Amino acid sequence: MHYHKKKLLQLFILFYSVLSHAQSYKQDTLHGDFTYQLKAKFNTNTDYRHKEFFTLLIGDKRAFFASSNSLKRDSVLDNSRVTTHNSDGSITLGIKNGTLTPETNFHFTILQSNENIQYFAPVAMALLTYKEPVIKDWKLMDETKVINTINCKKAEVTFKGRNWIAWYSTDIPLPYGPYKFSGLPGLIIKITDDKGDYDFELLKSVSNSKLKGKLISIRKSRYNDAIETTQPKLKQVLKNADANTAAVLASYGTTIIKGREIIRQREKDKQENKKYENPLELSN
Repeated sequence: MHYHKKKLLQLFILFYSVLSHAQSYKQDTLHGDFTYQLKAKFNTNTDYRHKEFFTLLIGDKRAFFASSNSLKRDSVLDNSRVTTHNSDGSITLGIKNGTLTPETNFHFTILQSNENIQYFAPVAMALLTYKEPVIKDWKLMDETKVINTINCKKAEVTFKGRNWIAWYSTDIPLPYGPYKFSGLPGLIIKITDDKGDYDFELLKSVSNSKLKGKLISIRKSRYNDAIETTQPKLKQVLKNADANTAAVLASYGTTIIKGREIIRQREKDKQENKKYENPLELSN
């Protein structure tokens, strides 16, 4: 995952969003609408925990997982589009002045199915994706717990360098969960790594009566026409995008000594912070 905001990259993402069409949504029947809270320790040098809400939307044969603010951002942009017809006959696409979009560091979309887990990330003007197998090596434990009035069973798994403890409910027989965690005989209610650095917990669900007749509204540009790659290659592309952003910022300060000093200090701080980075996935 990519945690640090890069203004230039965000501008690309915003422009990418503007180019997609409001009507481009996949109309799956909505069978589940769940909100999780992530508590994450991104930096080992601090006790600060970042908190953010995520949405899990479950359709007929698949589920979509994304930052709640990221989905709200889509909606805000769709409702704020402005098309300007220029005097030369060209058309300019944009958004209304003063439009405030919800902030998020998580622009990815994860599509879960019985076949695989697919991760999508917008990078500059492209959408990149890679696939992974559904987790199969869950260890089902003979232990139960009630979490927020929901009867849960325990499961454990080692995933991408971390040991995870999950609590799932067979009372909600949907084999999905937050992030890339799926494949259990019930919805994952809570999952935490054994160090306590990352924790996803279900906080809200929409009742079945309110789901009746509803469809999933997920913008197709979140997962259609993506360029297939691998996770290591995607990480490299993101790293290169960061380097390009730094180069562009540096170019603005080439004739200003103070500007160059600021850029150098930012790079120094960035390198220092790398020593303490604590990503959710410690290995590919």
